[in-house]
Amino acid sequence: MRCRRCREPAVVEVRRHNAAFCRDCFLHHVREQVRRAIDAYDMFGPKDRVLVAVSGGKDSLALWDILLDLGYRASGLYLGLGIGDYSARSAEVVRRFAEERREALEAVGGELVEVDLAREHGFDVPTAGRRGSRSTCAICGLSKRYVFNRAALERGYDVVATGHNLDDEAATLLGNVLRWQTGYIARQAPVLPAREGMVKKVKPLYRLSERETAAYSFLRGIDYVVEECPLVAGNTQLRYKEALNRLEAASPGTKAQFLLGFLERGAALFRAEDDAELRPCEACGQPTTARFCAFCRARAQILGERLGTPADQGEAAGGSSDREVARELAEEVLPVEIYAAEQAAR
Repeated sequence: MRCRRCREPAVVEVRRHNAAFCRDCFLHHVREQVRRAIDAYDMFGPKDRVLVAVSGGKDSLALWDILLDLGYRASGLYLGLGIGDYSARSAEVVRRFAEERREALEAVGGELVEVDLAREHGFDVPTAGRRGSRSTCAICGLSKRYVFNRAALERGYDVVATGHNLDDEAATLLGNVLRWQTGYIARQAPVLPAREGMVKKVKPLYRLSERETAAYSFLRGIDYVVEECPLVAGNTQLRYKEALNRLEAASPGTKAQFLLGFLERGAALFRAEDDAELRPCEACGQPTTARFCAFCRARAQILGERLGTPADQGEAAGGSSDREVARELAEEVLPVEIYAAEQAAR
């Protein structure tokens, strides 16, 4: 098997491109896919300060590595979720990654920003799962979105970049199409534009498969956390990924055709169903459509704190805030069933 680009012996096969690459040409291929994604959607420019949400997994670390290699002003943001040994190992991996790239970070004015959920907001994800009325995955997604946006605003970053890849995006699209959740579908895009109080959010890896990011990390010698989050068991997105993997094995390119076809031809058929006006949350100042944002209401419930009037307490416990929680989660790559399953169980 020879490299498609230079004809040297190949080490990685990319079946959907009907191609194989040697080490150097594969790394070039990955970087070009990211560059193409950035340029196609005008995600950010060389002067923008980019905050990469890093978890310790292969995708987010590969993204940070690629952006630094391309010369972007990319910093990393690690959010400690308090998930026992898993979070401890993840934090260790991220810190080591940043230390190994100290010179590259200094050259672009980058840094590693760390936020501890329990220290900053009084609860960790396992506690939220036990005390809250939302599923663990739902409160985790809500917390991430809130912290990423707030950290970027407070530190003067222009863009938040996440490591969602082709497999993630295709699985989410499949889950939402199966239920025709048009509000979620309308918001699924590689770029979510900035709004008042909300920074721009981008997904530069949307053209790369999970296998490609894993191969990139291996060839670059990136140490990453291999194991899945221990709290993710039963997440239906994994079943959608398995279904798409079977289709991909039988017909290489299926995932890319599904997602990229939607972005190129289908996305324009949908529009955001909810263009409600945003206003500052009375508790934290972050944008929301209600008196208090979904994160503050969820936090109040988890910690047993009072938030506003008795009517607000009802919202914090679930009630009339359901629609807003769904809206706020819609900007995450989070299949609707993670949230909808809770509603069905009530």
